[in-house]
Amino acid sequence: MITAHVAERLDHLLRSQGRHWEPTAGDRFVIPGRDIDDVFVVADMTIEVEHLPTGRLVHFNGTTEWALDSIPAEEVLWLPWEHQLRTLLGPAFASLTRDGDRFVVTLADGTSFADEDVESAYAAALLAGDPLLG
Repeated sequence: MITAHVAERLDHLLRSQGRHWEPTAGDRFVIPGRDIDDVFVVADMTIEVEHLPTGRLVHFNGTTEWALDSIPAEEVLWLPWEHQLRTLLGPAFASLTRDGDRFVVTLADGTSFADEDVESAYAAALLAGDPLLG
């Protein structure tokens, strides 16, 4: 899983490209700046996303054991899964291979990015596309 720091950099990159996270069931997220270390997952029964005229709201239903009822979706930080990161790379993605204990993401231009965590390798490839973030 990518770190919150990497997720923040990805969020900035995606927003600068006009791409925004649309929360769906199964998506992971954290809540930065609130001293909450939990990783949450959007799920129909416990954490739902409501689309309001004023924006999206993430609701924490009664089965969640702490007192946050809801929070604007813009205040949570998406932690994309491997398949979501691969989709974000789009046609730039060429292959994923394994080299010992590292995963190697190779792009269509021949550049490659390796990490012990597959999602971190994908994130590095995404961030390298922006000289201010890579």
